Amino acid sequence: MTTAPNGPRPGSGGPYDRLFDRPFDRGGTGSGKWARAGGGAGGVIPMGLADMDLPGPPAVARALARRARHRAYGYTVCDPAGRELVARWYRDRHGVEVDPSWVLLLPFGPRTAVRLLLEAVRPAGEVLFPTPEWGGFAQLCRAAGLPFREVPLVRDAAGHRLPVAAFAGCRDGAVLLSSPHNPSGRVWSEAEVSALAEVVARAGAVLVSDEVHGDLTHPGHRHPVAVAVAGRDRERTVTLNSVGKTFNASGIPSCFALVPDAALRERLVGVMAGYGLWEGGLLEQVVQQAALREGGPWLDALLAHLAAARDRLTGLLGGAVRSVPEASYLLWVDAAALGLPPDGARAALLERCGLEASDGADFGPGGRGSLRLNYALPTPVLATVLERLRRAEPRVSPV
Repeated sequence: MTTAPNGPRPGSGGPYDRLFDRPFDRGGTGSGKWARAGGGAGGVIPMGLADMDLPGPPAVARALARRARHRAYGYTVCDPAGRELVARWYRDRHGVEVDPSWVLLLPFGPRTAVRLLLEAVRPAGEVLFPTPEWGGFAQLCRAAGLPFREVPLVRDAAGHRLPVAAFAGCRDGAVLLSSPHNPSGRVWSEAEVSALAEVVARAGAVLVSDEVHGDLTHPGHRHPVAVAVAGRDRERTVTLNSVGKTFNASGIPSCFALVPDAALRERLVGVMAGYGLWEGGLLEQVVQQAALREGGPWLDALLAHLAAARDRLTGLLGGAVRSVPEASYLLWVDAAALGLPPDGARAALLERCGLEASDGADFGPGGRGSLRLNYALPTPVLATVLERLRRAEPRVSPV
């Protein structure tokens, strides 16, 4: 398989080079991230939910405005051109070939897609996933009444590693994986993902790889698309992705699933129909197509901005960072290394610095004593975050 670097292309940015250096006001937009942090009352800066405080691509705004001017808002069919567009995105951005027939264009978010996939897979055994890991996997399994087991990740000097052999116990079940890793931003290697796909297939299970952070891989790293690196085991592998995280458009929920197994695709479509859901969606398709067709230069500028923000934060926090992010905009830190109590670290950081974070305990047993910080912030806000951290904790080294 040939892969291409996921980071910014040479000479990228253009008109977007300074876009993320300007203040960006989300007031009056109903932001869930800001509501969770009390609307910014008292100067609180929300760094919890995985949602960027940065302006989205102008191409998406233009496409929505054009479509809104046509006042036909009735039922829509799925545009087959969307499948080819997704395949082209993977070819151009990741250097991998995706058969358009594998693509399902879904008018709901990745969380819903995982839930419906579990119903379509019909696992007879346990559902396995790592810990620490995005807490939604555990919530979805509980909601579906499925037995699940959390597999502790291995951690070395470079960060988290996948203990592939430990997933062999997924006989006739399913394995859920966030790739890149949420909360640490670790990019699993191609060797890890392909080995995991082989172990899962040998156990008669299905690997569901949630890759919504995959397009946000930082310069110098490559994201392994699960259905591409699985090789002969791709029939038991599913990749989920979305323009929501990549292009800051999660408020219009949509995603696409790459499902090489035709029988599983058919079952998933059947499950969707049972809930009154079908492929396509009016605004969902508008956003998906505009982002994938025209959003590349904006994304290149975003990745450069995120990499610079990552370097400033990791330079300040030093050894408190459990794993230097290789993708996305999430920083996984050791609360004790910041002088915060393992239990109650979120409240302590909020009180001490006015920074709202995600509690590591929300990411399973392996997350206790950690915090997840979202650094997808305009440059002036990031500067305020850095200054608050410097003042609050003398053990933090200077940048």
